[in-house]
Amino acid sequence: MATLSLPASGRAESRVLKSRAAGKLLLLALVAAVLAPWAATHWPGATWPHELTVSLDRPLTTASDWVIDNRDSHPLFLYFLGHVSNAVVLAVRAVYLVLLAAGWAGVTAFGALLAWRVAGVRLAAGTAVAFLACGALGMWIPTMQTLALMVVAVLASVVVGALLGLAAGLSDRLDRALRPVLDTMQVLPAFAYLLPVVLVFGIGVPAAVLATVVYAAPPMARLTALGLRGADPEVLEAVESLGATHRQRLLTARIPLARKELLLGLNQTIMMALSMAVIAAVIGAGGLGDRVYQALASVDVGAALAAGIPIVLLAVVLDRVTAAAGDGTEAADRPRTIGWPYALAVTVAAALATRLLGALDWPDGWTLDIAEPVNRAVDWMTDHLYSGVPVVGGTADWAAHFTTWILDPVRDGLQWLPWWSVLLIVAALAWLIGTWRTALTAVLAMAAIGVLGVWEPSLDTLSQVLAAVAVTLVLGLATGIAAARSDRVERVLRPVLDVFQTMPQFVYLIPVVALFGVGRAPAVAAAVVYALPAVVRITAQGLRQVDQAALESARSLGATGRQQLWQVQLPLARRALLLAVNQGVVLVLAVVIIGGLVGGGALGYNVAFGLAQGDLATGLVAGAAIVCLGLMLDRVTQPTARRPKKGA
Repeated sequence: MATLSLPASGRAESRVLKSRAAGKLLLLALVAAVLAPWAATHWPGATWPHELTVSLDRPLTTASDWVIDNRDSHPLFLYFLGHVSNAVVLAVRAVYLVLLAAGWAGVTAFGALLAWRVAGVRLAAGTAVAFLACGALGMWIPTMQTLALMVVAVLASVVVGALLGLAAGLSDRLDRALRPVLDTMQVLPAFAYLLPVVLVFGIGVPAAVLATVVYAAPPMARLTALGLRGADPEVLEAVESLGATHRQRLLTARIPLARKELLLGLNQTIMMALSMAVIAAVIGAGGLGDRVYQALASVDVGAALAAGIPIVLLAVVLDRVTAAAGDGTEAADRPRTIGWPYALAVTVAAALATRLLGALDWPDGWTLDIAEPVNRAVDWMTDHLYSGVPVVGGTADWAAHFTTWILDPVRDGLQWLPWWSVLLIVAALAWLIGTWRTALTAVLAMAAIGVLGVWEPSLDTLSQVLAAVAVTLVLGLATGIAAARSDRVERVLRPVLDVFQTMPQFVYLIPVVALFGVGRAPAVAAAVVYALPAVVRITAQGLRQVDQAALESARSLGATGRQQLWQVQLPLARRALLLAVNQGVVLVLAVVIIGGLVGGGALGYNVAFGLAQGDLATGLVAGAAIVCLGLMLDRVTQPTARRPKKGA
């Protein structure tokens, strides 16, 4: 049996890291030995001291009342926000009328031709089938409503994100200033800022578009900045040597060199905007999201799935088209003669033909009802899997055991610890894998939760997040390893992961509740389903990108497949695995609010309650606490590189 080992430089680096970790642990032990007795004397209780809290109820209530009182009279609303609202309504209505005028044949033809031009016949056929499936499910009009809303929201998100990314890419100071803003926009739960948006714009399309822009613009900003900063310095120097101005260098060199990052930003913006379709329906977005929301309110899983499938199809088609455009490689069957005039001409011809035939709208006789069979399947699962299953027990038993053996002990253990010891543990974990700045940021984020007065519900939420992340990592890493080691498994998993990643969380929430009941266990299950695809994808990609020379060396030494995995691939893919952990944490936190709607309680329930009752203080404070939890968990799961000393 072969024995593999790291090279000499790797062993030396490992010894240095271990000695640093030992030194940090010794110093932390000394600090804890000094501070623990003093803290235990002054604050003997486990909960956060009341004298160290700051109440935001009064200022937030005052701000809410001011908005309500001045919404119809203040110049800010009359001459700025009012015009913004009207412009959004007119833009969405114009796009919607164009889609209706094109008809189902025109829209399908244009989408297929666009996909054909970008990626070839196969994707064109898939695009046509996707649009036809939306009509066959009886969702053509809601699909066009959602598509119109998404077109305007994505365009606005791209403009805002590109401008922010341009500023961050050209200025280090602005990059540092925008980073926490973008972090907050991405981590802050959508439900938390729905209420302020509704207060300003009211229920309707403008509020839905603005909420979508807040959620979907950060990826465009980050990737734009990344592309501009990653431009080849030699090319920039060559352009500058030709006497180009700063503006010319930007337009002729930096932006063209950042094409892939810009198109990837567009891809991610589209995906995140579509993921907001159902949440935006809560504040009057309409379309497919409203159909999903109304169906789930009446516990009609079949109708919810019929409206959720078109959202998935739109997301998959747009993902494939934008990804192919960003790839830059030409497919063998991709035409070089189809231009925009040709595509528009075919679209107009198809629209006129269907109008002359009187079939501009999707024919009623071509629809397929899937609601009834889906509901029967859900009823069968509930009757046969919920309880009474021989040997293994039912899903209700699994949920009860998971709550009793894992969720309750973790929550009770966290709430039993003195608050200052929790801060010490956070500092130790963050410092061991990072720097003292990392530890300070993590401690301040955790302390801010106590200052906001939501210490106990935050620890309850933290226990659910830790449990969900643990289950996600076990399943995700195992599945990602299987996908990385087998092309067949990867091909089979890809459409499954696409469905799980793009299906609105509300759609699979009812089956989860039907199988697991109401409580914290179904909240964890929903979080696992939502976060699992990203962990699987990142793990598989990280393992596939391991240096092939290292694997060949291991094989030449006679290493088995298991040895190659544990001693070569996993160590070399460490950064990707840590990123998978980080994304698992972030995505689990994103479903905390959804879990609060099915009995998860804690911060998720507070945010949902604040939105339902119009209580700005409760909703925003809980949302801010979730952001602080996300920041703390990000710092303790992502290692921070040490800055090299001068002369090193």
